[in-house]
Amino acid sequence: MPKSLKGRSVIVTGGSKGIGRGIARVFAREGVRLTIAARNRAEIDAAVAEMAAAGATARGAVCDVTDMESVQRMVDEAAAAQGGLDVLCANAGIFPQVKMVEMSAADWDHVMATNLRSTFFSVKAAIPHFEKRGKGRVVVTSSITGPVTGYPGWAHYGASKAGQLGFIKTAAMELARYNTTINAVMPGNIVTEGLQGLGEDYLKTMAASIPLKRLGDVEDIGNAALFFASDEAGYITGQQIVVDGGQILPESLEALASI
Repeated sequence: MPKSLKGRSVIVTGGSKGIGRGIARVFAREGVRLTIAARNRAEIDAAVAEMAAAGATARGAVCDVTDMESVQRMVDEAAAAQGGLDVLCANAGIFPQVKMVEMSAADWDHVMATNLRSTFFSVKAAIPHFEKRGKGRVVVTSSITGPVTGYPGWAHYGASKAGQLGFIKTAAMELARYNTTINAVMPGNIVTEGLQGLGEDYLKTMAASIPLKRLGDVEDIGNAALFFASDEAGYITGQQIVVDGGQILPESLEALASI
């Protein structure tokens, strides 16, 4: 079993709902000092209350992850409040669905800024704190969509998620001097508010295409993030792990039908 992360200082961006809230929930049970960063104050407050009840010393921060100054301020204030920084979970992301024939330049740029540029901003802001600590962990929430699979309407999303994996390869080398690792979790279809918004038919169809015959839970991603943040994962960096119930494995629907 991984050693406890009790008392560690953790930031989760996009932590007020969806996968981010699941990640925060898993870390909260470890008794960490936790900052949940997101855009909506009411959602942040609700998440903070849940994490505090689960055992974390929790605080919230309103942050625009597309703005470097906002991100730097959030990270600096979190480190000041929590006695430094041990773990950054760069999770913030969006996945609006629009096909390329209808996609505008603004649509593309907004997804890239929220998903990819924010990853760079968050990691850059955290570097001085990892240097001061003498070690650190970064966990990026990527996706199977883009790096492995594709889906109509998510060209911008897929590109941003593939970009994150490209980013962590060089980031891993640059962060090594600070004794800091960076790795990515690649979720498949995970039940979140956003996924539920795609409709019941979509959820049923996707569940049927997964060998384990179910969609994932947000805490499945949180558990993977917790491993990457652990002492036991200290010799793993620049890597990614797929958490998808086997979704990307079958080469056809016929292959699924035979199991």
